[in-house]
Amino acid sequence: MKLGSLKAGGRDGTLVVVSRDLARAVKADGIAATLQVALEDWSNTAPRLNALYDDLNAGNADGAFDVDMAALAAPMPRAFEFLDGSAYLPHVERVRKARGAEVPESFYTDPLMYQATSAGFLGPRDDVVVSSEDYGIDLEAEVVVVVDDVPMAVTPQQAAEHIQLIGLVNDVSLRGLIPGELAKGFGFLQSKPRSALSPVFVTPDELGQAWQDSTLHLPMRTWINGQWFGEAECGVDMQFNFAQLVAHAARTRPLGAGAIVGSGTIANQDTSRGASCLAEQRTVEKLRDGAPKTPFLKHGDRVRIEITDAHGKSIFGAIDQVVASGKG
Repeated sequence: MKLGSLKAGGRDGTLVVVSRDLARAVKADGIAATLQVALEDWSNTAPRLNALYDDLNAGNADGAFDVDMAALAAPMPRAFEFLDGSAYLPHVERVRKARGAEVPESFYTDPLMYQATSAGFLGPRDDVVVSSEDYGIDLEAEVVVVVDDVPMAVTPQQAAEHIQLIGLVNDVSLRGLIPGELAKGFGFLQSKPRSALSPVFVTPDELGQAWQDSTLHLPMRTWINGQWFGEAECGVDMQFNFAQLVAHAARTRPLGAGAIVGSGTIANQDTSRGASCLAEQRTVEKLRDGAPKTPFLKHGDRVRIEITDAHGKSIFGAIDQVVASGKG
């Protein structure tokens, strides 16, 4: 099934079930007011939501309405945790090579992960508001999963059973601020503003054969100002699958229902497939040509991120955003 949230209804939105073709929706507040509430009682709410999803797709859902993407908040307008990994090592390897650094051996056996901003997510059509272009505004097209309650110290096999939803994120980064923050040795803060989530999250069964081994096997397509930017394969070159990432995050603490775990920027060894972030593209250019030529995003630029199925149908809906100035 596919789940989203309307902006109306408070800071956590109003839960809606969305049709497979993303054209129609129906409020699910009779089952759970918000997606967070649904996830906290998932064994009871999921079957009821799925029944409503079946009715909606069959044209039998009372109160169904046409979907207005601009009226959608992020499926989870805020979450208790967003734990973002860096599971695609071609990205890590290239970035480090560009600055003459080796990749530590531990990176191949122990996932990279940090605690990201989760107090508020942008909706799929909301502007990315950044006060200065000098910050080096970048997109990062990633896959995320959402879990129910995960016990501490689960194995990857156990963790896989707790993955309930899959979606997309534009993990906005301010590249000009990252080096100074990392040099302090205490991680990201100002360099990671709010990110945007896809219009809907979907259950693993909705993906069919595209979801195998806790990995999404479809290309991540990105455009900047209407121009093709990349279509890296999500199922290729992923060093750690989502079950491993969730288990890593839960090694010393349980994860609460609604925690979001990210893949990191999708990147392949095959650079002909383009990139999923500007830093990646600029690194490829530096290694190939001696200097990067692709600029970071400017105010007024538009970013589109989407994954389609084998028939070209959008699965999660598109993240389609304009970079804006201001202090939103």
